[in-house]
Amino acid sequence: MLARLKFLVRALRIALARRFRRPGQGDPLFAEGTLSRVLQARRTLAVAAVAGLGAWMLVAHPPVQTVGSGEIGVRTNLLTGSVVLWREGSILVVPGLHEAQVFSLRDRSYKPAQLANAAGSAPVQSVEGLSVGIDLVVRYALDPARIAATARTLPANLDAEVVEPAVQNVVYKVFPRYTVREIFSTKRAEIQQTVEVELRQRLAADGVLLKGVLVGKVDLPADYKRGMEGLLAEELETQKMEYTLQLKDKRVKETELEASAEKVRREVRAEAAAREQVIAARAQEEAMKHVLPFKQRQIEQRRLEAEAEKEARMKTAEGTAQARRIEAAGEADARRRLAEAEVFRLEKIGQANAEQMAREGTLLSRHPLLIQKALADKLSDKVQVIIAPPGAAGGFIGANLLGNQPARDAGPQHAAAKSEED
Repeated sequence: MLARLKFLVRALRIALARRFRRPGQGDPLFAEGTLSRVLQARRTLAVAAVAGLGAWMLVAHPPVQTVGSGEIGVRTNLLTGSVVLWREGSILVVPGLHEAQVFSLRDRSYKPAQLANAAGSAPVQSVEGLSVGIDLVVRYALDPARIAATARTLPANLDAEVVEPAVQNVVYKVFPRYTVREIFSTKRAEIQQTVEVELRQRLAADGVLLKGVLVGKVDLPADYKRGMEGLLAEELETQKMEYTLQLKDKRVKETELEASAEKVRREVRAEAAAREQVIAARAQEEAMKHVLPFKQRQIEQRRLEAEAEKEARMKTAEGTAQARRIEAAGEADARRRLAEAEVFRLEKIGQANAEQMAREGTLLSRHPLLIQKALADKLSDKVQVIIAPPGAAGGFIGANLLGNQPARDAGPQHAAAKSEED
């Protein structure tokens, strides 16, 4: 919408600039052209005013109404009275023809502060006429099924104009049926259920859906609270005394029962001990008939076990000696074979070295330059770069480093090697 307005204003500015552009001085119809341009400018200004008024109406009263998440929109046709519902989107709303309202479907909570304190401005009354504070929470939401019928009658402040009067009417009617003790302890669940049932009926008539009623803390009057605390203390003392007497009576009975049980236990233990002694004597007499033969057989068994152990030790010693002799013979044979293998290896290595030296001597006699290569390989780990001029007549490359005499000596040798190659 803003981009369209900017485009319209820019087009009007271009049109006005073209209309009021001054002609050249040599135009003979300068006066008539000026009058016609003034008239055209007036018409243009009128059109621009009408367009600006329309744009302002579009900005002030947009023809599109948008509904977000958790909301519901109600569009009412002012001519026909028809109602259209829509959620999470946009709908066309023509000013003067349609009336649009947006309502939230999320749960709301109402907590009347005037009921929370017994000394507050409007506490509830008990059947005794005492003021009692109730921490009450009402959770509700708009009924989506009846939003179309109640949209025109719903007030702007739903808490103050619908929920609060309904809650006060139900609460001030239900709580005076019960005593302070019933409100505080015994009938709290019943009171909460009664308030919820009656309040649901009253709110449903206005298109409000009740989700729940919670009766929390109960604030008692100060005098009643002190009297109840004293009464509770006396009741507790009485109950404590009753429990004490019952406990002592039970302890007396417990002592009697324990004494009787101990007497019976002692008699049973004495009879059991006497029977045990008789049975033990009979068992010992019967056992002696079998002990002596058993002892004799045990002595014979130990003698046989000693002879068997002796024989086993002898056999073990003979086996160990024979195994050691076999191991010594095997070890001697293995050492002899290892010595023969070592002699054979050294012999083969000597033959291979002799053949290798023969081949190298032949190769060096044919190619004396290999000596230079070998020298360079030996010095490679100590000297990184050797720069020297080549020897005279293809001689040793290190002759110039060693002096002229080695170089002269290397000359005839190189000449002899070269003649052999030829």
